[in-house]
Amino acid sequence: MLRLGRREFGPHEPVIMAIVNRTPDSFYDRGATFRDEPALARVEQAVAEGAAIIDIGGVKAGPGDEVTAEEEARRTVGFVAEVRRRFPDVIISVDTWRAEVGEAVCEAGADLLNDAWGGVDPGLAEVAARYRVGLVCTHAGGVQPRTRPHRVTYDDVMADILDVTLGLAERAVALGVPRESVLIDPGHDFGKNTRHSLEATRRLDEMVATGWPVLVSLSNKDFVGETLDRPVKERLIGTLATTAVSAWLGAQVYRVHEVAETRQVLEMVASIAGHRVPAVARRGLA
Repeated sequence: MLRLGRREFGPHEPVIMAIVNRTPDSFYDRGATFRDEPALARVEQAVAEGAAIIDIGGVKAGPGDEVTAEEEARRTVGFVAEVRRRFPDVIISVDTWRAEVGEAVCEAGADLLNDAWGGVDPGLAEVAARYRVGLVCTHAGGVQPRTRPHRVTYDDVMADILDVTLGLAERAVALGVPRESVLIDPGHDFGKNTRHSLEATRRLDEMVATGWPVLVSLSNKDFVGETLDRPVKERLIGTLATTAVSAWLGAQVYRVHEVAETRQVLEMVASIAGHRVPAVARRGLA
């Protein structure tokens, strides 16, 4: 059982996490939700389309202008509080690697800390434990936040992913983070080249077999773009194909830009797998 905020999810229940970037330079939307009103409209749309989690980020993942912890907090804390006020039942996640930002957003009502940089600040897990909120434990290949991998190598990329994420997850639980609120993430593109990310996808069932809920952040990423040689705005089909494979292999949480399309893919895979009945089943019967 996965428990986040006020919600509980069964083992075969897919969960959509919608991305809301509070940055002026995000790689995908180029600042479309930097201002409050467009961002709140995005939250409303995502919830209506089936997102259970809203993931709020205040710093672009890639290289760019420096964003201090104070500025990151300015971009996220008040917004978290407003989303909590307007959408009391939605699960609020904050994409941050900094403990001080994690503390501030938990005070404002966050339910989940999405640490995409692999525990680079060990204090973040301590914050999650103190506030009894969820934590995403991600493999980032040991790289520093906002840096790109360069000629990174692994003897066995999935073995490294398992070693890091399971270690982070067990540490979090030992600190006091509820076990049922800890997720592991292979960290597609983070500390990896395209071949690494493809292999991580192909072997995702090895992460699922550990028993920890698996989160995948695939949406429009570079490994999709390089695999198909497509720019950012033409990666939806590749993203959805990767989503379907990940769902078949047992991933549970999907961090996405396109909620409605992802929901259809997840529902179709769940029905093929026998975990969901068709919405309508009258062919050959009526």
